[in-house]
Amino acid sequence: MTDIDARDVPADPHSTENLHRSGFDYRVIDTADPAANAAFLRAETRGFLDAEPTDESREEMAGILRERRNIGVFEAEDPLPIATINSWVTPLTVPGGEIPMWAISSVTVSATHRRRGIARQLLEGELRAAADAGVPVAGLTVSEATIYGRYGFGAAIPVADITVDARRAGWVGSPVSGRLAYVEKNELAETLSDLHERSRAQRAGQVSGWPARWRRMAGLSPADKSAADVRGVVWRDDEGQVHGAVAYRLKEIEGEFRAALEVRHLVADSDEALRALWSFLLHHDLVNRVSVDLRPVDDPITWLVTDQRAVNLRVHDHGWLRILDVPAALQARRYAGADLDVAVRVTDALGHAEGVWQVQITDGRAEVRASDAAPEITLDVAALSSAYLGGVPLTQLAAADRVQGDREAIIGLSQALRATEAPLLSIWY
Repeated sequence: MTDIDARDVPADPHSTENLHRSGFDYRVIDTADPAANAAFLRAETRGFLDAEPTDESREEMAGILRERRNIGVFEAEDPLPIATINSWVTPLTVPGGEIPMWAISSVTVSATHRRRGIARQLLEGELRAAADAGVPVAGLTVSEATIYGRYGFGAAIPVADITVDARRAGWVGSPVSGRLAYVEKNELAETLSDLHERSRAQRAGQVSGWPARWRRMAGLSPADKSAADVRGVVWRDDEGQVHGAVAYRLKEIEGEFRAALEVRHLVADSDEALRALWSFLLHHDLVNRVSVDLRPVDDPITWLVTDQRAVNLRVHDHGWLRILDVPAALQARRYAGADLDVAVRVTDALGHAEGVWQVQITDGRAEVRASDAAPEITLDVAALSSAYLGGVPLTQLAAADRVQGDREAIIGLSQALRATEAPLLSIWY
């Protein structure tokens, strides 16, 4: 992986200068200063339309901030930022390995300061900082999907939002031995964390979690209004080893004396564990429907039930990536299919990935170098970033005119990029 710590990376000088000319101060927050932390958190929650943090939730969130590089934009002497962003370096699973990724979060601009170029300086500053630090890929999850393409991000990890009508679904899944058991919330948080780390190498797109993420999923966060409703179940194999867990809550359906079961997090490191947990959810007493988001688009649920029409699977964007260093990114992963040698032109308005790149794939590995050859494929960095993990076929992007060039070359590279299992990002960050 990498020993790069984003907290050691200074504020980008270009964004610092550009925002200073507009009367703003752009700087890294001192997380050792409780007052600065509290102000950053107030601005962040305001930006995401959340309630003001309580003393208890502020302490929990301050613990997260201490692990990240937090930047605020300030006006005059006001201690409360009018914009926020934070970042850290995390491993990103790619086909056949992992790569350092500059994770970006907490992107907010106050409603009083919209359309003044602040968000652009925040995001371009993060990309320059990441590139200067030698991190080859940046990533984020988004609340507004129309913003980030202009900075070269591409929707790379589609996920499934699944709702199952438990009354009609039935079950054809194979029986699974082992044992299901309820667990207390502290154990649930630890189990979710352990299983995530054990399983995240199985699918491209996953990143490391952090303790507060799992405490929230387990119903231990003081900022979570539905925390008291959370229940947790684990599945152990015949040897007593835990291989799957689910955190969920039940919501009463008014007038029916029945409930809707809402999954907060579902994780398994084996097919048997996943089948056991799906069976538990669909056979839960007094439950009409089961819903879960952030599942892989090839989740086996439609093949575990008698009536596939009882399953409503809606695919939506979730993980967005932005390649900064083309050779480093493409050489970090493995490839499928036949050997390939193709010249690819990548356009990048910000310059990080710009160039013609000779991509030579032999025995599943790529060598990538700058080239003066005539390109056989042309695409922008957002399209390349979307296709990078194999979750979005290059041929599909070509049909949308996001990729141009020789059809056979496009098909060949699309086949090389494909992943055996669909990419997955099972958390927000």
